[in-house]
Amino acid sequence: MIKKIIFTGGGSSGHVAVNLALIPHLLEQHWSVQYIGSEQGIERKLISGLEDVRYFSISTGKLRRYFDWNNFKDPFKVLKGISQAYRIIRKEKPDVIFSKGGFVSVPGVLAGWLNKVPVIIHESDITPGLANKISSTFATEICTTFPETTQYFRSKHTRYVGAIVRDELKDGEAAKGLTYCGFTRNKPIILIMGGSLGSKKINEIVWMNLEALLVHFQIVHICGKDQVNHSIHMHGYKQFEYIKDELADVMAMADMVVSRAGSNSIFEFLTLWKPMLLIPLSKAVSRGDQILNAKSFKAQGFCEFLEEELESERFVDMILRLYEKRSDYIINMKKINADHSTSKLIDLIKVYT
Repeated sequence: MIKKIIFTGGGSSGHVAVNLALIPHLLEQHWSVQYIGSEQGIERKLISGLEDVRYFSISTGKLRRYFDWNNFKDPFKVLKGISQAYRIIRKEKPDVIFSKGGFVSVPGVLAGWLNKVPVIIHESDITPGLANKISSTFATEICTTFPETTQYFRSKHTRYVGAIVRDELKDGEAAKGLTYCGFTRNKPIILIMGGSLGSKKINEIVWMNLEALLVHFQIVHICGKDQVNHSIHMHGYKQFEYIKDELADVMAMADMVVSRAGSNSIFEFLTLWKPMLLIPLSKAVSRGDQILNAKSFKAQGFCEFLEEELESERFVDMILRLYEKRSDYIINMKKINADHSTSKLIDLIKVYT
């Protein structure tokens, strides 16, 4: 019999990246793969490019830790989503459900539990997000990227598996990245990105210091949806809203990275030995998980770390310092051995089929 799995997770690319890493392996092993996500979320856009993966859209409501008038109507969207997911799962009869998290995933996890289907959830950050906190009550297995995360879950079925990195990112070709961006090897290259939704603050500090940075570097800047500054046209500077198919080549080309500190992204940079300047989301707009991620990486000698409220001079100085010391960071990164996290997670999935 063909084995069947339903994936869920979304809201940001970080809540889809692990799923994107796992799906090709299961398709190669002739699994039937399906996905439950929102109607308009980024997960639909990312999954739509995968052949042989059927996508089911459901109603979703955002889970917020702050007051918002939408908090009064979104619970009804979630209830509708649970009902929709329940009917999908009952009809499709998957062997197992894998959830990466994000508010999109909660209806699918609850519906899986109601259908008595084993549910495996994965938490990327040191501290669990609200969606995974809720989902953990209904999960059969809870997997973590950081070993210290296991303390935040009560379930005895919590296990540390390590980081899951997409295989295709390891196959990037720097020469193709140079052609894509129109760059040369005459100056080192910085990749700047603020997450799948972009970062207005990072974008503004980059644009404010662009002339000073371009004296030393070429810059490829992933600005986020609708955040490209069309008034800027400078030699050695290339802007994109988002990069999909060419991302592996662009990352291979880059000498170092300026980024938010989402777990999936920073482990990808670690795997590729890219020195990082991390600017995590502040506690004013997050639970502080990116700050913990950045501090953990800095303590291991993988990155430099700047608070979000930064001054222009310090931003430029830190980038110059990062480049001067790049060899030290790369040496530290090379000490980390791959622990076959992907194969461990796939083996765990197979236990429930």
